Amino acid sequence: MAVNDSNKLADTENPAVVTKFCGDSDSEVDFAGRANWLRAAVLGANDGLVSTASLMLGVSAVKHDVRAMVVSGFAGLLAGACSMAIGEFVSVCSQRDVEIAQLDRDGKRGGEEERALPSPVQAAAASALAFSVGALLPLLAAGFIVSYRLRVAVVVAVATMALAAFGCVGAVLGRAPVVRSCARVVVGGLAAMGVTFGLMRLFRATL
Repeated sequence: MAVNDSNKLADTENPAVVTKFCGDSDSEVDFAGRANWLRAAVLGANDGLVSTASLMLGVSAVKHDVRAMVVSGFAGLLAGACSMAIGEFVSVCSQRDVEIAQLDRDGKRGGEEERALPSPVQAAAASALAFSVGALLPLLAAGFIVSYRLRVAVVVAVATMALAAFGCVGAVLGRAPVVRSCARVVVGGLAAMGVTFGLMRLFRATL
């Protein structure tokens, strides 16, 4: 009993300490939520970069024209952004339906928990934007270079640097080893681009 009274007295005398701890907990939760959103954005940008760069290199293996390469990349950007947005919208809607059904069974509809659920429209827009940002990098790199060999080399170089940056950010947010994460992302992206370029080169040889 004396211990409880002492604790209550300490809390009364030092309300700032209690408030500080509560505030730190809320900040950690808020930071974790933001980190998840940022990590998803990095992954979306990585998808946009790898898929668009691979598509552009695949087309360039068959046709060296800069116009064909840029147009194919732009088409890949539009198709990928729309696909990401629709997929994310459907996924978040399904998640909301499940969580709302659970809140309905618990009798908590209309409360703070329901208002805190993710928005399908916001999630779709964020995914499309992240994909588009990543896809723009190889497009901008290739759009102003006439020489075929130099254009391919610049696209690969820009994609490699961007993949390393995305890998670093993802590792920091996920608290994973930075070097290993960067290497994995770079090697995976280069493998995708190399396979696409090589197979399309073989396709060109058979025509």
